[in-house]
Amino acid sequence: MITKEKIKNLINECETQLKDLFEKADEIALKNQRKVLDAFINNRISTHHFNFSTGYGYGDSAKEALNRLFSDVFHTEDAIVSPMIANGTHAISLALYGVLRPNDILLSVCGKPYDTLVEVINGVGCGSLRDFGVKYHQINYRNGAFNLDEISKYVKEFKPKAVFLQRSKGYHWQKSILNRDIKEVADIIKSIHSDCIIICDNCYGEFVEELEPTDVGADIIAGSLIKNPGGGCAPTGGYIAGKTKYIELIAKRLTTPSLGNEVGSYYSGYLPYFQGFFIAPSVVRNAIKGCLLASKVFSSLGYESLPAHEELPGDIICAVKLKSKEQLLDFCRATQKISPIDSHVTPYPCLMPGYKNDVIMAAGAFIQGSSIELTADAPIKEPYIAYLQGGLTYEHVKIALEKLVECLI
Repeated sequence: MITKEKIKNLINECETQLKDLFEKADEIALKNQRKVLDAFINNRISTHHFNFSTGYGYGDSAKEALNRLFSDVFHTEDAIVSPMIANGTHAISLALYGVLRPNDILLSVCGKPYDTLVEVINGVGCGSLRDFGVKYHQINYRNGAFNLDEISKYVKEFKPKAVFLQRSKGYHWQKSILNRDIKEVADIIKSIHSDCIIICDNCYGEFVEELEPTDVGADIIAGSLIKNPGGGCAPTGGYIAGKTKYIELIAKRLTTPSLGNEVGSYYSGYLPYFQGFFIAPSVVRNAIKGCLLASKVFSSLGYESLPAHEELPGDIICAVKLKSKEQLLDFCRATQKISPIDSHVTPYPCLMPGYKNDVIMAAGAFIQGSSIELTADAPIKEPYIAYLQGGLTYEHVKIALEKLVECLI
């Protein structure tokens, strides 16, 4: 029987062993914070940008400033940052529907996309891309990396309109994608087919590295504001950033072809969006440290875990292979019990929109479903993998690990 004191000692030992990686995470956070601060200053963000808008939202200077801010930080020509975007899946869907047309080919180079995107791409009779005549092909990873030979061959032969890649591991047992990987595959694709649109699902990846996918070849990135870039403050929304010619098409999908990004109001005000984006580099750093510590602790207990500990990961998710369904449920419920909100609630698996298996979600968060806050979720299927992510503060993750280790021993 391991005592609570021994558990604390184990966590502290793992923390000491991660010192070098933690220092690298601090360096990246400093660089990203400088980049964000410069963007706030250069775009002359003022208190009047926190004001709300009503009705059509014409002349909404706050919305325009927020778009410029994201575009500046992500080094793109334009951006859409909107509370009207429901989540990351919605943002990515808007990007896909915005640029793809009947008989176009969409190629996924990272295998099967995240569960909630499958029906968007390949559903039948639901208004999917397939229903609108968009063709789809996917190339799976080979040995945990892009299958560059097969990608090159396919792009050369079929000239897909767009290539899709997903930065995070999603509900898969694999490494998350680093920007150096994105650069390698983007360079190859563009050398063969320069007009190909590279679209990146950036969820869970913002501010994890010094660079973003748009710095290394992606034409469009999309993500959720209740993940990394919202800093735990944004109450809802999503973003899409990229080249102007694509953002304009996507804006016409968000609203209507005749209106684009000219309309759209938000009565609650924009303060949490600006504030969340400003603190996001620091919050993401906390989540990265928590992710690394969790993976190190679980692996030291004999569980397979990702990320590995040789380098910083490409997202904020720690995946742990557990031994049974019961252990998986206990893990997620322990996460709920050590949450600041709804700690007294017991989560149960259920079928959720966009998923084929029952899913359990522990989310004792200030913002519903906010996975930049410490949360855990998992599909109920073998192998029983728990996905632990987020952490507004590193200290919360460290304290929560005590409870999570207890439930596993």
